Amino acid sequence: MHTDAVGIDGMAIWTGKLKLDLADTYAPAQDTDPAKYTKGLGLYASSLPDVHEDIVTMGANAAHRLLRRKGVSPDEIGRIDVATESAFDRSKPASTYVAGCLEQVFEGDFRHANKGERKFACISGTQSLDDAFNWIRAGRSRGRKALVITTDTAFYERNDPGEATQGAGAIAMLVDRNPDVVAFGTHQGHGSADETDFLKPNQQYPSVDGTRSMQVYLARIQEALEDLDAAGADLHPDAHALFLFHTPFPGMVGKAAVLGYNHGVRGTEVGSGLVDRIGPQPRPTAFDDEDAYLDALKTYTGKLMETPHYEEWYERTIAPTLGLSRHVGNWYTGSVHLARASGLQAAAEAGRNLADERMLVASYGSGAQAEIHAETVQPGWDEEISQLTIDEQLAARYDLSFEEYEAIHDAHNHNRETPLSPQTTPEGEFVFDGWGGMGERTYAYVE
Repeated sequence: MHTDAVGIDGMAIWTGKLKLDLADTYAPAQDTDPAKYTKGLGLYASSLPDVHEDIVTMGANAAHRLLRRKGVSPDEIGRIDVATESAFDRSKPASTYVAGCLEQVFEGDFRHANKGERKFACISGTQSLDDAFNWIRAGRSRGRKALVITTDTAFYERNDPGEATQGAGAIAMLVDRNPDVVAFGTHQGHGSADETDFLKPNQQYPSVDGTRSMQVYLARIQEALEDLDAAGADLHPDAHALFLFHTPFPGMVGKAAVLGYNHGVRGTEVGSGLVDRIGPQPRPTAFDDEDAYLDALKTYTGKLMETPHYEEWYERTIAPTLGLSRHVGNWYTGSVHLARASGLQAAAEAGRNLADERMLVASYGSGAQAEIHAETVQPGWDEEISQLTIDEQLAARYDLSFEEYEAIHDAHNHNRETPLSPQTTPEGEFVFDGWGGMGERTYAYVE
């Protein structure tokens, strides 16, 4: 254990309790080849919230499990940050609702914890971790811990191209000194620009330019890589046990991963071998227009992805991070943190010893910004990861028919009144149970 380190001391996951099978349920109803989802997107199923679930219940349930397991009391928490792009109040932060839920089951309260809600699309979970890290390193925590929660219900309009990527879930992370999971490094790289690729201007469902959004994602990742390189970080592919990416769907990560790999091998022996094998990387100045350059770059990266070193690197550092996402869909602010859990869980199951190994974490939020930073896996990480219950939760989900899916989608549409009975029976969890006198949502704990 490294006593000067600050990072993630523990984590817990709560998935939406309903399952939409993309191949067996969604594809037939859409008269679509299932391979469009399973191979094209790399997704098999979505986790969706039951009628008594929302961003508060999922976040509070994940946090409850985490604090109970770690033996942490409310007075040990100095800040609670909720990262979400599914907020339902423009003033009162979701963290206050979450704290109110937790105070129903814990002795004491969070009266002296600084509470907030962060928004920058999917990157705000990482920004909240940055805030917690800085707060502790600045000496303002007074020995207390930070609770960071990512929680989202990623719904799209019916028949929107993004509908198949929907998902719902929460991840609670405890940030402290002497962490048991990962320690944060000080090097960061950012890429940011004013973009309108994905946004929700006073609306529940996003407006998305899908093609543009993918281009912006890759452009910001490339900029963040360059910035991190300038900060002095080691980006060689063989220097990291895992490389986590924001995962709107697993198929997208392959496009970003090749950027990370290509940047990391520049000027190395591996890079020289690639030049001998597939030629030099195309440069924009060698082409008359951007389309010709992009076509050449696509051809080049396609060849690069077929080289043995890349294939081995991808299977070792990228593929393990995608396992959970394939079965739950996009969790927006939580997706890159789900990739962390997935990669570490896969490593533990494979018997890999990752203690003191480094990981790169590439986060992204539309609008648009990317951040890449390094983390070091801590001794004892595998014991912490072994206590995640996500596999059991996934197996226990209620498998929706398509008609039931349509009804639950309507029930979560803010513009509709759709009374619907729950498909699951709450037990040992927080639930949404109605409305207060000022139009606020109210919550209760069900034993």
